[in-house]
Amino acid sequence: MLTFAEAARQPEGRVGAESHRLAAREPELPGGMVVPAGFEEGFYRGANLPEQIRRLFSLINPARIDEDHLEALCFRAQEVVRTSYLLDDAVQVFYRALANAGLAGSGIAGVAIRDVHLRRPGELGSESAHVTPPGTAALHALKRLWTADWTFDAVLTRLDDTGGVGLEARPTLILPGPPGVPDNAKAEALGVPVALVNGFGLVGLP
Repeated sequence: MLTFAEAARQPEGRVGAESHRLAAREPELPGGMVVPAGFEEGFYRGANLPEQIRRLFSLINPARIDEDHLEALCFRAQEVVRTSYLLDDAVQVFYRALANAGLAGSGIAGVAIRDVHLRRPGELGSESAHVTPPGTAALHALKRLWTADWTFDAVLTRLDDTGGVGLEARPTLILPGPPGVPDNAKAEALGVPVALVNGFGLVGLP
């Protein structure tokens, strides 16, 4: 788990290009943290998910896709991801990082942060959570975000683009408050195409 200052010193492949853009504006950020791609990769490997999912989709022919069959397999893949567990050590690392970032309901400088949203760097889709210590709701939201990679539309897009269902682990941003909305004035002031803002401040430069 990384602060934005720490993420700025990591390769973009590990933390996402947006993490670097946000880190450059850190004085304007209301807080938050970056879950590096390796955390998701550890979850997949620890639960033996790559092999389970490989077997699940082994009969899919990218050249002739039976969409009804694919949809049923995607539902099963989502269930596999949703019902798999992070190792206890990883869960404790996640909870400690949330607390250190002030995102576990305690807040920083006396400001209680109960609501957070999670999304992939560079993307707008998000999951929200109302958090109390130790942060179980945020962990569940993280799992929902990971599970979304196995929806029918997501898998079909990968099949069309790459000829396979596999994907690389990716980083996740956890930011205070509800999902940000585009703020044209803020974007113009920062000289960027899109700036996401919520009641806490700047929460996105996708």
